[in-house]
Amino acid sequence: MSLNTADKVFLVVGLIDFAGMFIALGIQLHMAYTKMDVMLEHLQNSAVLSTLTTLRHGGPWGKLILVGSIASFVTFPNFHIKCGWVSAEDLLEFPTTLKRKLVVLQWSGLGLLLVMTGLAAVVKLGVV
Repeated sequence: MSLNTADKVFLVVGLIDFAGMFIALGIQLHMAYTKMDVMLEHLQNSAVLSTLTTLRHGGPWGKLILVGSIASFVTFPNFHIKCGWVSAEDLLEFPTTLKRKLVVLQWSGLGLLLVMTGLAAVVKLGVV
């Protein structure tokens, strides 16, 4: 069975996207196990933190949800401040390097999810 060029491109993009998802999850787990204390320390005045800290002891899945939530707070601060979930002072005092890593992680995850959705739409439409 021979693949045409479109199928090869589709396969390569799909494999890179799938590998990117696993790499992003690995980075997120690494941050959860090494930087969790720093992240929670800088969000002490936030209202939502009391409900999210229980996830800290929920195993790897709970840690992934907690780091993803904190990344969302840092990436989209206006929404979370308007809802009253996060304190603006906490976000201003959040370490810049950690904030940058979380923002990149959030946007790369959203981008990888968008690519995966696009690939699924291409398959569903029967283009490839």
